[in-house]
Amino acid sequence: MKKILAVLMVLCLMLPAFAVAEDMPVVKIGVFEPASGDNGAGGKQEMLGMQYANTVTPTVTIGDTEYKVELVYADNGSATDKAPSAAAELVNQQVSVVLGSYGSGVSIAGSPIFEQAGVPAIGVTCTNPQVTLGNNHYFRICFLDPFQGTVLANYAYKELGAQVAYCLAELGNDYDVGLAYYFQQAFEALGGMVISETFPTGTSDFTSYINNATGYGAGVFFAPCSIAYTTLIVDQAADQNVNFALMGSDTWDSNKVLEAATGTNLDIMISTFYQEGGNVEFDTGIKAWLNSDAEAMTNNGGNDVIAAVSAMGYDAYYVALEALKAAGSTDAKAVNEALWNVSHEGVSGKIVFNEIGDADRDTAYIKKINTTTGAWDFVAVQGVN
Repeated sequence: MKKILAVLMVLCLMLPAFAVAEDMPVVKIGVFEPASGDNGAGGKQEMLGMQYANTVTPTVTIGDTEYKVELVYADNGSATDKAPSAAAELVNQQVSVVLGSYGSGVSIAGSPIFEQAGVPAIGVTCTNPQVTLGNNHYFRICFLDPFQGTVLANYAYKELGAQVAYCLAELGNDYDVGLAYYFQQAFEALGGMVISETFPTGTSDFTSYINNATGYGAGVFFAPCSIAYTTLIVDQAADQNVNFALMGSDTWDSNKVLEAATGTNLDIMISTFYQEGGNVEFDTGIKAWLNSDAEAMTNNGGNDVIAAVSAMGYDAYYVALEALKAAGSTDAKAVNEALWNVSHEGVSGKIVFNEIGDADRDTAYIKKINTTTGAWDFVAVQGVN
């Protein structure tokens, strides 16, 4: 019966899509995300939110004309050297606005291409301050790394009682290195001690780093790494039966990490943008959609657990629609100008942009892996104080 109800719900959600006239004019929204590489799993989950939103609201009225919304995809491969060509691909498709990317490094690398073409981009979960700093075309709906790093440091020191923290980041990765730096600053300001190390790209054996953390007597092991590395760290930490808590950032909010941690004795906590249960209508709808679409279910890691990045992708799609409506035009430059004054009440909270182009965010969700049930347990809504 539950499966039948889920299918019926999805059919109801998709009714507007069937009503779209074939001769309706089209407005294109670019999707600048990794579908491959180290961040491919996260990129696919972020895209799921956009794809689901597109089934719910497949058209938008711009001026006096209703347009069909077409999502145009370009895989940036999770790589800074591939990001510019992916960005150029979207520009050549004449998109009016771009969503993405999962991963700050590729967002920064693709940014000049969008700037030169006069196409605005809306960062979804790219948290490095450099994404929006010093430009007028890149916006962002998530919180930033200085905030996230401070939230995690406060939780580690004040709630977990850790006096020593071990930080591990991928060498040369803007996101990893930046967030580890902000965590260290905040943790040391509280009176704690931090040991910080980096590992080279392509590393598969993290045993020595885990041993170093143990040797230093770390209370927490903070590694804001991509999912590909995170699952290895979780596996190897479990093999060594570590005593410290593992702490991750928004990149750890993945079914792949849940799968790796289930059945272990690890203590794993992360900061993220959304927790399932925050918006019942959204949760019910996207779960029904996932269960009706085999490819979507696969891209979500094989189950219908809602990743925070999917909720953020959903919100980003509607922010783009609000900008198109406010602009009254599909012209990218007009959309760019309109974005500054957009206000949207999303499933992840209210989204308005400040003078830099960042959304004003003052809280994050802290959640913990229940290694018995293989699910996330809500812990707290955490600020910087």
